[in-house]
Amino acid sequence: MAQPVQGQPNVQRPVLTPQIDPVMQARIEADFKPVDLAVGGPGHAFAFCQPHKVEKCDVCNLDFTALNRISKIFITNPNLRCPPPPNVLQQKLSQAVTNTKDEGNSLYKLNKHREALAKYNMAANIAVQRPPWESSALFREELSTVVSNRSAALFELGDFLGALVDAETVVSIRRNWPKGHFRKAKALVGLGRLPEAEQSVSLGLQFEPNNTELNSYKEELQKLMQVQKGNGNLPAPAVSVAT
Repeated sequence: MAQPVQGQPNVQRPVLTPQIDPVMQARIEADFKPVDLAVGGPGHAFAFCQPHKVEKCDVCNLDFTALNRISKIFITNPNLRCPPPPNVLQQKLSQAVTNTKDEGNSLYKLNKHREALAKYNMAANIAVQRPPWESSALFREELSTVVSNRSAALFELGDFLGALVDAETVVSIRRNWPKGHFRKAKALVGLGRLPEAEQSVSLGLQFEPNNTELNSYKEELQKLMQVQKGNGNLPAPAVSVAT
């Protein structure tokens, strides 16, 4: 190994100062609003609104929930000095979501819908624990799949309103996925709101015009609407279509 030459002066390398983007700096300053906050909790690492000492305050229009969630992750993982790259995923968490969802699917196929619902609730609770710096696309895919299945279980249990709420959640986080629009249409049919169900199917077909499930359900809806029209616009019966 080469030895350093004795007496050779150390060359001081210049420190490179990052250049500030004036446009970006102007945007930051334009959006900057000072906020009075209080800190507390373990390690004084959690933020609350100063006047009311709450994490989410409607009066002050402040919400520190996401910030405190990140703080909690760092407090409970002292060896985690900074967030890892987004492509570094918690494989154990992904496996837990998949396994619990699959258990729910098995119960659903056995017509044990209430037991399946419990598994889907558990899988959803696990999915939302994914750290905020991980891939948002993966989070949306995992959560939307679980909530979609939960919507199906709620539908089979006759809770059409709950099924609709879950279906709308799926559409909001994964709008271009036809399954969410299908779940929403089924729930709306259960509630007797056929025109809205037809709109939901049409919207889903805009993303995937050749989707077999949506096209088949569209035909079922058209038949139901004809029956409803012939019965003097009486509420349509709930119809379960195989998924």
